[in-house]
Amino acid sequence: MTSAPPSPRRVYGFLILTTLFWGGSFLFTKIGLATVPPVHFVAIRFILATLIMLLVSARRWQGFTRSVLCRGATVGLALGITNLTFVMGIKGTSISRAGILNNLFILFIPILAKLVWRDRIGTVNLVGVALAAVGIGLLAGGGAGFNTGDLLSTICAFCIAIHILTVSKVLQAEDDVYLVSLVQFAVVAVMASTLCLIVPAPAYVLTSGAVGSIIYCAIFPTVLCFTLQNAFQRYTTATRAGLIYTLDPVWSLLAGYLVLGERLNGREWFGCGMIFLAALVPLIFRLLQERRLVTRYHAPTS
Repeated sequence: MTSAPPSPRRVYGFLILTTLFWGGSFLFTKIGLATVPPVHFVAIRFILATLIMLLVSARRWQGFTRSVLCRGATVGLALGITNLTFVMGIKGTSISRAGILNNLFILFIPILAKLVWRDRIGTVNLVGVALAAVGIGLLAGGGAGFNTGDLLSTICAFCIAIHILTVSKVLQAEDDVYLVSLVQFAVVAVMASTLCLIVPAPAYVLTSGAVGSIIYCAIFPTVLCFTLQNAFQRYTTATRAGLIYTLDPVWSLLAGYLVLGERLNGREWFGCGMIFLAALVPLIFRLLQERRLVTRYHAPTS
């Protein structure tokens, strides 16, 4: 006997909550990276998240199957690459710019769908790509220019798109999200820890600020948010989920402005606005298309 799916209000409410905590992760990651090397930050964060998830899912081991292991590992690989590029991007740029550039994942989703499933990219997505190109050009001409951190944040956006599509395509309604999340976090922890052993890093000290940042990032945007994503994104479309996730840069911009005192000049603000618009326009267009199809499907036939 399967349980009834959650209501749309519950699904969207929890997904919006995840964007708030993910937006906060930009701020806390930036604080933590002031003393901790990026790969080490990811390793410690996900080791802690894995230990927490072990405790949370201790009574669910009877549901651990090969399917859970395979699906969790697949999603974990995508999450690992996403988080490694995420921290490296934030290390080299402001959280305001990183948040906006990460939002480009919206444009990468239809491109990936074209490459993997041969879907049409569509005119509206090409318009979005053009707007994003203009926005990146404006960012490149203002402030610090388009630096390595900005490039890595853009690559991270591509990885975010892969992760979102992986969650939508790989996870099944019957999967135990707690066990899937446990495997997912463990895979990222192994990936980052292996890189720590391969790539030498300078000596560092875990300051109180770094410890607090790692604890926040392990609990809220990791254990809580990815479990919520695994649990609720399955009950909506990738388009609707993507539209909700565009809130991430809003929170990172606010955190950068209010807490870190980050300031963008007029050219950079305009560039960020163009990139945000580039992500929003295709999403809204696809959402209207989905509604039109649903209306047509439910329309009475004569």
